[in-house]
Amino acid sequence: MQRNRASRVILILILAVYAASCAVWSRASELSADEKKDGFISLFDGKSLDGWMGATEDYAVEDGLLVSSPKARGNLWTKNEYSDFVLRFEFQLTPGANNGVGIRSPLKGHAHIDGIEIQILDDKDPIYKSIDPWQHHGSVYGIVPAKPGHLKPVGEWNSEEITAKGRRVKVVLNGVTIVDADLDEAMKPKPVDGHDHPGAKRDKGYIGLLGHGSRIAVRNMRVKDLAK
Repeated sequence: MQRNRASRVILILILAVYAASCAVWSRASELSADEKKDGFISLFDGKSLDGWMGATEDYAVEDGLLVSSPKARGNLWTKNEYSDFVLRFEFQLTPGANNGVGIRSPLKGHAHIDGIEIQILDDKDPIYKSIDPWQHHGSVYGIVPAKPGHLKPVGEWNSEEITAKGRRVKVVLNGVTIVDADLDEAMKPKPVDGHDHPGAKRDKGYIGLLGHGSRIAVRNMRVKDLAK
């Protein structure tokens, strides 16, 4: 009798762990009914790096989250290219964390020059007290400064939406629009960082996470292909 009871307890614990794991995976790749109807698809299934390529050794799946290694220096790319799209995701920073979202980028070269980089940065950390405006979180790196001050405290989850449509890029952080700019206009007479950005003229490329030697966690990453 005691052995049967012990077996039932073990079975219940196994089922509870499995259910919890399924719940985490669901949160990591959850699409609302409206998003499904509107044509969004998940880019991360919460279980694997299927659908991604590049520096897969620098990224891992932990408890249903897509996590960059503290030593990550490589870029993780989608296997499909996108031109016009809406990208939504949630992210969690560690103190001083630095990463980026590459959009319309090629697989080779520097994403912030040969493609477009949307900055991911714990810009409230003291180590970044002297950064330029175009380096703040959410900025189109080197081209369009973002409105600072809308990140949640380190350790909390932030939500972000990036829309690229034609020459216009819009970034919404935690419900606040922090960038809304025409790339061509923003580069007149030259980009604010003083460098050429040929990648900003691209109309198609890959979406990626750009490692900068920091740990960040990402979940619920989904995209709507506006070109379709």
